[in-house]
Amino acid sequence: MAQAPGGFVTRIKVCGITRMDDLEACVALGVDAIGLNFISKSPRNVTIEKAKTLVSAARKRVMTVGIVADLTLEQMRELRDEVQLDCLQLHGSESPETVFALLPHAYKAVRIKTAEDVITVDQFPGEYILLDAFSDSALGGTGLAFDWSYLGDLPKRRQVTLAGGLRPGNVAQAISSVHPFCVDVASGVEDAPGVKNFSKLNAFVAAVRQAPRRPY
Repeated sequence: MAQAPGGFVTRIKVCGITRMDDLEACVALGVDAIGLNFISKSPRNVTIEKAKTLVSAARKRVMTVGIVADLTLEQMRELRDEVQLDCLQLHGSESPETVFALLPHAYKAVRIKTAEDVITVDQFPGEYILLDAFSDSALGGTGLAFDWSYLGDLPKRRQVTLAGGLRPGNVAQAISSVHPFCVDVASGVEDAPGVKNFSKLNAFVAAVRQAPRRPY
């Protein structure tokens, strides 16, 4: 857990990494984790071989998270072990039992459309949870945000990674409103899907570091 004078510093995950230059930029800026997307329909999808190259370069410098959806338990374990990922983010319709079987090296992503969707979060085990905006067209990386007020006291009970529509101009407000453990960004720091913009990435990281500290 990162600490700084004044309290907790929100962690940063940059998702949809596809290029070595973007990985190196994340490392240089002190990002905590990167996400590699293995969902075939995603425009940020990476091959197994590309992922191996990126993970090898990232090792011991930044946490690597594999984003998957609706794979079997065996497929997820094989992917994690073959690529040597630190963690898996389950972004499909995986059951609580599947999440439990992969702990502590996995967490569930829950897409939020209404306040009722937040109720489903507690059925999933583990300390960590990712919350993203619901979209009919894609599982994530859409640039859409959801109503943060739906979350209530959830960030006090779980280590929440907040995703969905975050960018340099609104991430400080998101942190002040939600007090998440981590913020997750993809399209908000891109020129195109999978192509990060260093100026936007730098501005995003700076905004997170300057945001009000989490009070608990």
